[in-house]
Amino acid sequence: MTRTFDLGQISEVAADLLREGRDYPVWCFFAQMGAGKTTLIKAVCEQLGVQDTMGSPTFSIINEYLDGRGNPVYHFDFYRLTREQEASDIGTEDYFYSGNFCLVEWPENVLGILPDRYLKIYINLVNENQREIRLSPHGGEN
Repeated sequence: MTRTFDLGQISEVAADLLREGRDYPVWCFFAQMGAGKTTLIKAVCEQLGVQDTMGSPTFSIINEYLDGRGNPVYHFDFYRLTREQEASDIGTEDYFYSGNFCLVEWPENVLGILPDRYLKIYINLVNENQREIRLSPHGGEN
């Protein structure tokens, strides 16, 4: 899936992502600062029925929410990590292999501990109001 969208279409894009990526519990969001990773993750969580207040876990590294069925959804932000070991130290791999949705910002900082199979989501700025999104499965059957 590749498509261009504006922020007014973000709920629709989140729904499309869930249809396309449902079989991948770990989603890795690759994008430059300010491209809308957290905004898109919030929209995905809303589509999953999350009622909790959502925000970027930049300082806490991980936020846990409950979806509409009571299942955990994990939101990671690895921007501040200087060593991959920091993510391992908090048990990140246990989250990744839990089978629950793990939505990962700045996965570049933890490539060595990502599971073999995950969904890559690339967000590119087209202009101030538009983004391009591209999905690319990693590992397993595509």
